[in-house]
Amino acid sequence: MTKEAREIIKKAQAGWQPPEVPENIPQGDMPGDGVWIGPQSIEKAQTAFRALLPLLGEALEDGKAVVSVSGGSGAGKTCVAALLTYYLNQLGVGAYTLSGDNYPRRIPEQNDGERMRIFRLGGIRGMLEAGCYTPQAAEELCALQKSGLDPDPREAEVRPWLKAYQEAGRKALSGYLGTALEQEYEELEKVLAQFKAGKEKLWLKRMGRGDTDIWYEEKDFSAVSVLVLEWTHGNSGLFAGVDVPVLLYNTPEETRAYRLARGRDANADTPFITMVLELEQEKLEARAGAAKVIVSKSAELLTFEECKARMEAGR
Repeated sequence: MTKEAREIIKKAQAGWQPPEVPENIPQGDMPGDGVWIGPQSIEKAQTAFRALLPLLGEALEDGKAVVSVSGGSGAGKTCVAALLTYYLNQLGVGAYTLSGDNYPRRIPEQNDGERMRIFRLGGIRGMLEAGCYTPQAAEELCALQKSGLDPDPREAEVRPWLKAYQEAGRKALSGYLGTALEQEYEELEKVLAQFKAGKEKLWLKRMGRGDTDIWYEEKDFSAVSVLVLEWTHGNSGLFAGVDVPVLLYNTPEETRAYRLARGRDANADTPFITMVLELEQEKLEARAGAAKVIVSKSAELLTFEECKARMEAGR
């Protein structure tokens, strides 16, 4: 199939015309996940696909290829990855969407708790190092923690000691988010290596949101030439196997607005989640130069220089 896939991709470069997109196309393999695919996502996917075709043709010269679709929460990863897979399958190139959200080390609730623990412990140690940890500050901090306001920068405006807490906690949390402490990169890398080696049947991890929602499912990849990895950390550089990294660039404000509209999590608008999104954005921007295709929220194809200019303007 690989040789045939290369020929199909090569012909498609000459004048690909996007097919109609029916409702309910497959959207990856994250249990219970699914979003409505609207006109904006379709436009972004078409822009990405046209830029992807020549790069994919080159990647397939070495055998099977892996495309990653990364971006912040709400950037449209799920929709765009699903559409890229759909377009490839419509061309006759076997493709499959794999969600990286199946590969954290903890279920969401436990991971949220670990993130908070790391932030708060790091913050308290930062106060100790700064010499501003006192019984009175500890009492006030406990009240802020109970109300979930300890990461809120506005609270630090009237409590100078809280600034030391937030800065140290933020630094500690950054050392956890998206790292191998949080994500099972080695497991995902193994899957990608097996896929590229031509193994026909692979066991894929599945992770839901409950304690018992972790299992493995065997999938047949014998007719699949392109694996599309949909994941925030798909361009992190912390695992091997990705041939064509695609970045969907959103500003932090756009990311937060979409997350609220989606309502995926009850605590989507807390100061802590806002901080997490900011830290994830920083990591995405730091790795933007490694992306081979960058698409903006308005479906523009960006060079890294253009993307960098928008990053700097948004700060």
